[in-house]
Amino acid sequence: MMELVVLALMGAVAFVWRRVDGLERELAALRGRLQMGDLSRAEPVAATAAAPPAAVQLGAEDTGPQGLEIAPASGPTELYQESGRPRRSLPRFDFEDLFGRLLPIWAGGVTLAAAGFFLVRWSIDAGLLTPVVRVLLAGLFGIALVAGAEAAFRWRELVADPRVAQALAGAGLATLYAAFYLAGSAYGLIGSGFAFLGLAAVTAGAIGLSFRFGLPSAVLALVGGFAAPALVGGEDANLPLLTLYLALVTTGLAVTGRRQDRAWMGVAALAGGIGWGALLIAGGTTDVPDVAVLGAYLVLLGAVVPALSGGGGRPHWLVRVSAAGLAALQLAALVQQGGFGTLEWGLYLMLGVALAWFGWREPAMREANAVAAAVGVALLALWPQAGAQPFAVVAAGIAAIFALVPLGQLWRGHGRAVDVAQASGVSLGLAAATHLRFIDGLADVPSPAAALALAAAAALAACAAALAQRAMGADRRWAWAAQAAAALVAYDALAQVLPESVLPWAVAIAAAALAWRMGQVIGAIATLWAIAALWALDPLGHWAGAGLDGLVGQPIMRADLPSLRALALYLLPFAAASAAWRGAGVSAVSFRRILETASLAGFLVIVHVTYRAAFAGAAGSDFVRTGVVERAGWEALLFAGAWLARGRGWTRAALVLAIGALAHFVWFAFALHNPLWSAQAVGPLPLANALAAMYAAGIAALVLVRRLLPDDPPWLRWAVDGATMVVLAFLAVSELRQAFAGSLLAGQPVTPAEALLRSLTGIVLAVGFLLWGSRGRGGRAWRVGSLVAMLFAVLKVFLVDAAGLAGLGRVASFMALGFSLIGIGWFYNRQLWGRSEATALP
Repeated sequence: MMELVVLALMGAVAFVWRRVDGLERELAALRGRLQMGDLSRAEPVAATAAAPPAAVQLGAEDTGPQGLEIAPASGPTELYQESGRPRRSLPRFDFEDLFGRLLPIWAGGVTLAAAGFFLVRWSIDAGLLTPVVRVLLAGLFGIALVAGAEAAFRWRELVADPRVAQALAGAGLATLYAAFYLAGSAYGLIGSGFAFLGLAAVTAGAIGLSFRFGLPSAVLALVGGFAAPALVGGEDANLPLLTLYLALVTTGLAVTGRRQDRAWMGVAALAGGIGWGALLIAGGTTDVPDVAVLGAYLVLLGAVVPALSGGGGRPHWLVRVSAAGLAALQLAALVQQGGFGTLEWGLYLMLGVALAWFGWREPAMREANAVAAAVGVALLALWPQAGAQPFAVVAAGIAAIFALVPLGQLWRGHGRAVDVAQASGVSLGLAAATHLRFIDGLADVPSPAAALALAAAAALAACAAALAQRAMGADRRWAWAAQAAAALVAYDALAQVLPESVLPWAVAIAAAALAWRMGQVIGAIATLWAIAALWALDPLGHWAGAGLDGLVGQPIMRADLPSLRALALYLLPFAAASAAWRGAGVSAVSFRRILETASLAGFLVIVHVTYRAAFAGAAGSDFVRTGVVERAGWEALLFAGAWLARGRGWTRAALVLAIGALAHFVWFAFALHNPLWSAQAVGPLPLANALAAMYAAGIAALVLVRRLLPDDPPWLRWAVDGATMVVLAFLAVSELRQAFAGSLLAGQPVTPAEALLRSLTGIVLAVGFLLWGSRGRGGRAWRVGSLVAMLFAVLKVFLVDAAGLAGLGRVASFMALGFSLIGIGWFYNRQLWGRSEATALP
């Protein structure tokens, strides 16, 4: 089964390798022509175009301008061409070429490497050879393979295929790695120093041979180097030596990838090294020397190797960030395994120091430092049962490494957005970690160490905000974010010394002061305003819950509303902060409207609850007895506010208040709790009763809304005029009903006399609408309304009133109706004739 897997892997590697090799060769050729200015042809050519066999140089000699390697062609048919015309090399699948020419060579190289490994393993299992002999045989076998590669390279004209030398060199390097690892780790035949020198020599040899023999040697060295510890095995592994071995393999291959402009090689090396780090951590390392060596190894992989890989662009950025993040996570696991000890924390801070150092010298490493900062702050917050002194020491170290360094970049004028985010994020994280470990509630009294930590975090956040304002220039978004972080941390520190009842007002006053004196710190002002809004959510939610019940017809009692104390402590600061910020001047029109709406809504809720409390104290809370007057008073207050706002030139606020008064009247007074069908007392006297106040408030709101609305579109004014006529009609009917039924209009039967008087009232209203429409502005709507009222009155008389009358009563009613219709028609025609005549005059 193992043999089938090995053969399948060899075939897949050979096929993919060939395609990648062809693409790299074409890319190198295009780069060479681009630097020489030869852009006359854009087609890919073979790297050894038109070169005679004697002039063909394999490996390092095939270099383009600026030392860029032009990899050798994939076969002798591309290296040696009888004609001088270059031939295209397109990656394609050829079964005969793959399995007849390429695969045997690659299979031979991989098989030789595996043979060396399995030979040593077999000798161990069989007990035939002593450890010294085993190691010597492995070393001699590796040296022989490398020597064979050199011989194939020197006699390349005879071999006629560079892959022979590449396969032999890769297999020899992998065998030498295994030999030195066995001698130093498995058998202890040589000391760690000699093993280190041997592994370093093999790594140097791999780097040198990759330049001489090309890409395959480096790749086989990569595979063999990382596979050697797993294939050869060893139950009692020497962890320090193993980590040194892995560090050398990873670093050497990463540097080789950079020198050969093969970024993927560095990525593969980092992936292998970090994978081995995860396996070693999963093994449960507890000894102090092993922990120290493993931590240093992870620092190397997370900071040093990505920095040495070099390069720019998004792929390299992703590699650095990923390597730093994975190394930070593995070190965090190491810290957790070690019980958050001093050594483990020191190793993690060492990673931060290395990343900060490289980030100071190379801006491309700063994102990696930010990732490590985020992991470190999260690890600090998850520290269980942390003592005050150790926590303070580690927090100070995190602040010094991960916050002061980006602040220094901002101070130098070399800061970037990531520096602002890192400094502000670390300050926020330190404050949050302090809360999680030492402070139970927002207003809990902290210990001196916790208070000091919060103060330090606030100072860091303030410095980040101040430096970001200066460093970010025209891009103010990150400066605003830093200001927001500073405001949050400052509020957190302030919350530990001020009582809860004072905090909302402190926040509101701070927001107003900043808006008045430092209007450019929008991030801080917005954050303080948002905190004040959060404090206001409780009374607002209480009020909104009662309001939702009222919308569906359930009476709102005073006890259902928030207390005046809650409004004064929590809602009033928010409304005041909104008004102060709006008054300080905000350039964004949409945000100005948000502030206006928030301020107006807050003050309206305060006034509403205060009014309900005052009314309940003066007149009581009997809904049936006082409901009409209470609603009329509130609508009158809204109308008064709209009228005053209109006088001050605040047209938008006036329109909002007027529409609010009208909406309250329409829904609550007119629809839900109308005395005509709801048990609501209106008073014993006709005209001088609560009905007059109720409908006066609604009509006044309609009139004001009509004046505030624009002329276009015309249907808005028509709708308001029509609503006014409907309200007047209901007022007349209600007053008539009160004359017959008394204070409670609902529940009393309608007599025939009242029904007939309702028809007569409709006729009188129609006449009144016609008179108003013939003289007032927008008269057509009122004239149409008069005709509609007359039509309803006539239909009511014929269909309802006349059906219940007999004798002289029916005759009298019809006579009155007839004369009324004639009079209205004559009056209507006269008004229209007068208007047309006036229009015809010069």
